[in-house]
Amino acid sequence: MKNQYPKIAVVRRRQKDHNLKRINKQTILFNNLEWGAIDNYCSRFKIRSKTKFMREIIITEILRKFSDNYPTLFDDQPTLFK
Repeated sequence: MKNQYPKIAVVRRRQKDHNLKRINKQTILFNNLEWGAIDNYCSRFKIRSKTKFMREIIITEILRKFSDNYPTLFDDQPTLFK
């Protein structure tokens, strides 16, 4: 079966995937109580991917704090993604 999509769509998708590829790695260590709480939460709310869950929680918190600390009129305007 031939590809239904035009070549342009495929090229754009590959470029988008390349830009969003996760290449930076970070390791997090938890003690037994913390890991138990995370494991309990994930099983209670039927979260299958702990990695996705933690990534979403971290990014959500970063965006919330960035929004809360929005610069005032006289401050330099920092950007989140430099």
